[in-house]
Amino acid sequence: MSAENIIGLLVAAGLLGYLVLALVKPERF
Repeated sequence: MSAENIIGLLVAAGLLGYLVLALVKPERF
């Protein structure tokens, strides 16, 4: 895998995790 693909996957995973946390713990956002 290229560095761009790895960075893209990390960004996508971070955004998904952030959205899940926002749904589970909305009082923190």
